Amino acid sequence: MTDVPPGDPRDALIREQAQLIAAQAEKIAALEAVVAGLREQLETAERAGSRNSGNSSMPPSSDGLPGRKPPRQQRRAAERAEKKKRGKQPGSPGASMTWEVPDRTEDHHPGGACSCGRDLADAADLGVARSYQQEEVPAAPAERVQHDLHEARCACGRTHAAARPAGVPDSALSIGPRLRALAVYLVVFQHVPVERCRQLIADVTGAAVSDGFVHSCLAKAASLAADVVRLIRALITAAAVAGFDETTLRSGPAGEKKYVHGAFTEEYSAFWLGARSLDSMEDAGILPGFAGIVVSDRYQNYFNPRWKHVAGNQACLSHLLRDYEDCAETYPGAVWPVQAQRALRGMIHAWRGACEQGLPAIPGDVMKQLTHEFRHAVLAGLASVPRVPGPKNNTKQRPGRELLEFCRDRRGDVLRFTTDTSIWPTNNISERGVRPLKTQQKISGRLASDDVTQDRLDIRSYIDTARKHGKNAMDILHDLMLGRPWRPPAQAFSP
Repeated sequence: MTDVPPGDPRDALIREQAQLIAAQAEKIAALEAVVAGLREQLETAERAGSRNSGNSSMPPSSDGLPGRKPPRQQRRAAERAEKKKRGKQPGSPGASMTWEVPDRTEDHHPGGACSCGRDLADAADLGVARSYQQEEVPAAPAERVQHDLHEARCACGRTHAAARPAGVPDSALSIGPRLRALAVYLVVFQHVPVERCRQLIADVTGAAVSDGFVHSCLAKAASLAADVVRLIRALITAAAVAGFDETTLRSGPAGEKKYVHGAFTEEYSAFWLGARSLDSMEDAGILPGFAGIVVSDRYQNYFNPRWKHVAGNQACLSHLLRDYEDCAETYPGAVWPVQAQRALRGMIHAWRGACEQGLPAIPGDVMKQLTHEFRHAVLAGLASVPRVPGPKNNTKQRPGRELLEFCRDRRGDVLRFTTDTSIWPTNNISERGVRPLKTQQKISGRLASDDVTQDRLDIRSYIDTARKHGKNAMDILHDLMLGRPWRPPAQAFSP
């Protein structure tokens, strides 16, 4: 048998080099995948860092966080402020004290002795040499008031006892309604934590109260206001236009996130605690029976067919303007985001002018050019930002694509206010309504009990609604603690 001659040594070298090249190719592909992932992470981080109140729904309080770029409007305002002189600016309204008839006058006479040795207490009074006025608040120490209920015997022989005054419970010792109202005012309206509320009451009034007392005041106030809160929700349900918004709130056990839902009109406010779900929104009891126009952001639950009676939706133009500002920053040099913003701002300006003139809608000749400009901006944006193929529910789209599709597919829900000036173009009234709740969370942190949180929200509904009717918060809380809760006037909710 003949031996097979050995192969050419160059073949082995070629095979070895091919294996090395394949290994290097695998390494390069892996490194390219790592680079692509890092690039995506960097873009995500840069985008997150560029978010502010001018191009997203982030609150204005987040604009001052380290490393975050403030909105362009805020930067321009800061630049203008650097050029101004300090103090009151020309044309701005001023505030100054004026000489008025005093509530109380205190006379001060010279004291001590004259250089001659005589006591100035015996000197002749020549009248007032100079007067000074001060704005001052009187000291408000807590008083211990004893209510004695007397008996009287009629000539017929019957005995009658005086009734307990309003706000005095059937207990030998109790705390009065004004002090209870102060505790509720501080905790709910001024966002003072319970422990600090107790300390504040002790320092200002001298009354020694406990944390449990403050909590009992919240429970009592919520119980007394329950009927008014139900009435407020019914009145919002019957309104022709109402704004809806929601915000996160840490309440209950650690690790759980709740949402505060709010419904608002120009006269009423209502809050309730729940999840960000359709069931939670239905449990609040307003949207299921609401037959007016819903003003909201683009959250899909407000456009759900479950709300069978809703007459229509109006998307908040403030949110749209912020989203188009995001597009302008994401796609530098693109014309369509600026064009869309210009058209939307023009519509808001035209709406205000129509309201001032008492017109039922924005004049057609004004709207023709603005709607034309907005439509072409949306079409240009759709052409510039193509849709990423894939399932709609789990495919991440490029910035602005879903915004543009919303403006194209729901054009009526964007421009509804232009044909009816009773509809607001923005949902600012709702954003202002829920903003104090974020302040509460920053101060108090997590609220331990959902029930107590709902009590706070009910009291907030009562206070905010009363303030919209020009009422003083302390006065209506005092009346509440007396068992005489304020109610919206009849003319406010008549059809």
